[in-house]
Amino acid sequence: MREKTLELAKGPNFAVLTTLLPDGTPQTHVMWVGTDEKHILLNTEVHRTKFANLETDPRATVTIIDADDPYSYAEVRGKVVDRVTGDEARHHLDELSRKYTGSDYSNKIQSERVILKVAPDREVIH
Repeated sequence: MREKTLELAKGPNFAVLTTLLPDGTPQTHVMWVGTDEKHILLNTEVHRTKFANLETDPRATVTIIDADDPYSYAEVRGKVVDRVTGDEARHHLDELSRKYTGSDYSNKIQSERVILKVAPDREVIH
């Protein structure tokens, strides 16, 4: 991934995830984001519509917006190439929560957590 994309994904910058509903309508969510240097990492629950959308069609666009300058952002177009569940996904959620809020995740978890790994096909830096 490009340096600017990695920098934004590592910082406490919010991402906007766009997936496609079964009828092709886009659905967008503001999310926490991370990276493993090769992928954009998103963490959600398996009962969420965004997860179902990506199971049906793995294409996604993730836009990471610089918290200090909202006119600066990285747009990543790609596909979900892997999913990680279990303890690793739960620990990842706490890591993200500490990055964004300073403490472990404390909201109730309704279903299983999952890390979605998005491999970039195209990156646009603004």
